[in-house]
Amino acid sequence: MADHPAPSYPYATHLDVRFAPLEVVEVQALVDACTDAWYNQTLCQVNGSVVRLGVVQGEYHWHKHDEDDEFFYVVEGRLLVDLEGRTVELAPRQGLVVPRGVLHRTRAPQRTVMLMVENAGIVPTGD
Repeated sequence: MADHPAPSYPYATHLDVRFAPLEVVEVQALVDACTDAWYNQTLCQVNGSVVRLGVVQGEYHWHKHDEDDEFFYVVEGRLLVDLEGRTVELAPRQGLVVPRGVLHRTRAPQRTVMLMVENAGIVPTGD
């Protein structure tokens, strides 16, 4: 049986925790500096979860997280969350929880800034 390499994805995903407790989280500076089409940066850790910043345009691949829920909150732009059989559209100041085990894909037809809350150990690209 041949070994298959882990898939590589065209996303800039930074899992390092950027801001420590009691440090001001500078979201706008990160957004302004972003040049990637699909950027994900862990901002801070809260108990066993992390808050991540996404600056995205285009589409992510279909995936699921067997053990973890995910929360998406749109700050600016528009995010489409494709689920099996339907698509949920999120405008600024709207959020959605995708429960564990649910196959999904996110798409941003325009540059979109979002926050995500998820378990610190989650693999962003899916299980």
